[in-house]
Amino acid sequence: MTEPAISVRNLTKRFGGKTVVDDVTLTVARGEIAGFLGPNGSGKTTTIRLMCGLLQPDAGRGRVLGHDILRERGAIKRKVGYMTQKFSFYEDLTIEENLAFVAGLYQMPARRQVVAETLRDLGLQSRRGQLAGSLSGGWKQRLALAACVMHKPELLMLDEPTAGVDPKARRDFWDEIHRLASDGLTVLVSTHYMDEAERCHRINYISYGRLVAQGTVAEVVRNAGLTTLVMSGAATDRAARLLEGAEGVDQIAPFGNTLHVVGRDAAALRRSVERIAQQTGTEVAAADTSLEDVFIQLMQGAEDNMA
Repeated sequence: MTEPAISVRNLTKRFGGKTVVDDVTLTVARGEIAGFLGPNGSGKTTTIRLMCGLLQPDAGRGRVLGHDILRERGAIKRKVGYMTQKFSFYEDLTIEENLAFVAGLYQMPARRQVVAETLRDLGLQSRRGQLAGSLSGGWKQRLALAACVMHKPELLMLDEPTAGVDPKARRDFWDEIHRLASDGLTVLVSTHYMDEAERCHRINYISYGRLVAQGTVAEVVRNAGLTTLVMSGAATDRAARLLEGAEGVDQIAPFGNTLHVVGRDAAALRRSVERIAQQTGTEVAAADTSLEDVFIQLMQGAEDNMA
């Protein structure tokens, strides 16, 4: 059987007495697009850096692209493309100059040809002479991706790559990710956007350093065991106030003229919602639980490891 691209067990990392990554076990198959979800400060970035060879774990073991994460970090770095949250290229150099600089760092042969091919493949040729500092968020993102893939990595690690870009640029970016994955590239991407998580083959949810959910989107939603009811009518604002603290109610969220009410105890939730619906003259209908509902529920149930 083909060895997974990532297979790590019990990864732990501490900073100043605080456990930032706590006993994380994770597997990513080759050719898979794996989502990495979690709130700010949950340990996503630190976990990614542990796996791509930039940090040494305090405990745990594993292999990335067939290399031991403790003893072969240099070999892992050469086979991974890592895109950080912050744009990290020279803003006073052009797109082409930045890519040429990266090609030099990797000591790539035929650098001019590699840069030209990368410009063409990522749709950057028409802007090759534009200064990186003058690019919009979407074009900066495309430049960063180009620099990550030009050395033909086997694994791409993307840390919140689409933060701050418009929906069109986000969709174009994800179309490119799926194109790369179809050619055999493995991708691990952290994101806060639920629509992006739904485009991953599998997702992994980390909260305050601990991995608390794994699987396909359908599996994660099903395993959360949540029930969602939707209230509609003219008095949903009043219904929301009355539902605060009611039995079985874990989440209350307005969506336009409707109110989404979520809970783990389906029977108790329905009793409370139907009682308030009678009082307020609102209507009740069942709805599918969303990944966002699960995300919020997992956040509410986690303990802050920095507290």
